[in-house]
Amino acid sequence: MDEIITQPSATPVIQALRSIGYNSQTAVADLVDNSIDAKATKVSIDFSYGDGNGFIKIYDNGNGMNDEELQTAMTIGSKDPRSKRERNELGRFGMGLKTAAFSLGKRLTVISKKDSSVSIRCWDLDHVSKENEWLLYKSIPSDLSISPDEINGDNGTIVLIDKLDRFCGFGTYRVVKPESFFSKIKRIQKYLEMVFHVILEKDILIEINGNKLLPWNPFLEGNPRCYEGEIQYLFSNNKHVVITPYVLPHPSTFNKNEHKDAGGLKGWRDHQGFYVYRENRMVSYGDWFGLFPKDVQSELVRIRIDFSNDSDEEWKLDVKKSSVTIPEEIREGLESIGKYYRQLSQEIMLYRTKASQSGEKVKGSLNTWELYSDDNGTNYIINRNHPVLTNILRDIDKQNKRKINLYLKLLELGSPSNLLKTESIVKKEEHFVNENQRKTIIEYANILSNSGIQMNIDQISESISLMAGFESTEIATIKEILKKEVEASVQF
Repeated sequence: MDEIITQPSATPVIQALRSIGYNSQTAVADLVDNSIDAKATKVSIDFSYGDGNGFIKIYDNGNGMNDEELQTAMTIGSKDPRSKRERNELGRFGMGLKTAAFSLGKRLTVISKKDSSVSIRCWDLDHVSKENEWLLYKSIPSDLSISPDEINGDNGTIVLIDKLDRFCGFGTYRVVKPESFFSKIKRIQKYLEMVFHVILEKDILIEINGNKLLPWNPFLEGNPRCYEGEIQYLFSNNKHVVITPYVLPHPSTFNKNEHKDAGGLKGWRDHQGFYVYRENRMVSYGDWFGLFPKDVQSELVRIRIDFSNDSDEEWKLDVKKSSVTIPEEIREGLESIGKYYRQLSQEIMLYRTKASQSGEKVKGSLNTWELYSDDNGTNYIINRNHPVLTNILRDIDKQNKRKINLYLKLLELGSPSNLLKTESIVKKEEHFVNENQRKTIIEYANILSNSGIQMNIDQISESISLMAGFESTEIATIKEILKKEVEASVQF
């Protein structure tokens, strides 16, 4: 079969690569990945404003690259994403250095030293677009004040990005102001402190403009009131996925600064959910992946998920390493885990329940409501051991004590929270009542009868139909249940 080599046109491809979907935070994080893969122990990031004509410079003391390795690194798509990766390797597509840099500015210069030998390459997108050719410089542009001498020792790499049109508006009519420029840097710093917190907690130093990054651990490990659940293992394509659930302490246990710090970049509500890590590097955070809604009662739950780089295909890791899709094989398992710990968070938020390290839930005696679980689900009941209530019941006679207990039971049965936790009421024409509602109707009728209040079956049926959760249930349907289930034992 006849074949012909077709080389893609440089200009449109470059513009497409610039719009792959990075933001400044994910772009800088992707560049730092390269330094970590190079076994660097120190990464220094410098942002220079320069009246809108500044630069971003990343220096690391890693292994460095020789001429052949640097040429490969600067080639678009230099790695096959299907190839086996080394353990702990963060790279995947061989695209990050170029696409991340191009999303920030139009010129990328890399100086690398390996065993004292210096190699240089430079992409200038203005030149590539002008010539519509993949033309890569092998020297430092004359207008850049940067030198290989800035690399200390025999090994290391400098990545310099300038002509920052995407980052700060260079060459456009919308050059960002200095305060906006430095606010963006602050957000990048917080993002890196979160994404690389596990790595920062070990033996690597990352700094921005001379300021050391401090790891932000979303799980508040080390806080004695934070509850760490049992580690669980799921399997996707016969590969381990490690699940570590955490439930944070009640917000009232923090002072103002601690509470703000624990809230993270987006605040408490938006930081609930699953945190996905690939080789100890966070790739997704604060997302329930469509399994649950985000609500205030669940904002204490943060569940860590770890997978290795040989599972990238199953997780559909994107080029930016900031988005994944949960494999279908483990969705049900994650839903079960999430449901359990969301319930625990709800107890803590509503009643300031304290979860012990053994998993036992200890309720405070001053809670007016408690959660009660049986085969029919979970409902709220009044705390009958509340000291105020026990004091009242102790000082009254049996007849009044019985009336109070009956009324408390009615309060429980009529609680909108309990009734609305059941399945949505079906339309009137379906004449259907689920099992929980049927039990409520029977129990309510029995209590009214035992209270001594004179009501006939029609009055009781109408009374129940007005209760929260029964608005869409026909009175005739309620009456039929009462006749069948209650009438034999109760005189209306």
